[in-house]
Amino acid sequence: MAELFLPTLHTFAMKNIFTGSCGHFRFRAEPNVIMATAKEVDFQQSTIRCEYWHGLYCYEKSEMEGAETFPLTEEGREAMKKWLESNI
Repeated sequence: MAELFLPTLHTFAMKNIFTGSCGHFRFRAEPNVIMATAKEVDFQQSTIRCEYWHGLYCYEKSEMEGAETFPLTEEGREAMKKWLESNI
């Protein structure tokens, strides 16, 4: 099975939602970015909510099988990847 891909922390810090898949395993990661200043992200307060499902359909047409919230840090990103891989 192919390795699960997650974008860099910077992608999430720019408030980008990411959807990915590995076979029929699908997931969606949405950041909740809190700004410390107009141009600086408060990584201590920011999070990423991740949900997953199995199937052929998109997020809006599917029933979620699991959800978890992780800190918007490199450690949180790695924990999210491990959590997703454990549910494939």
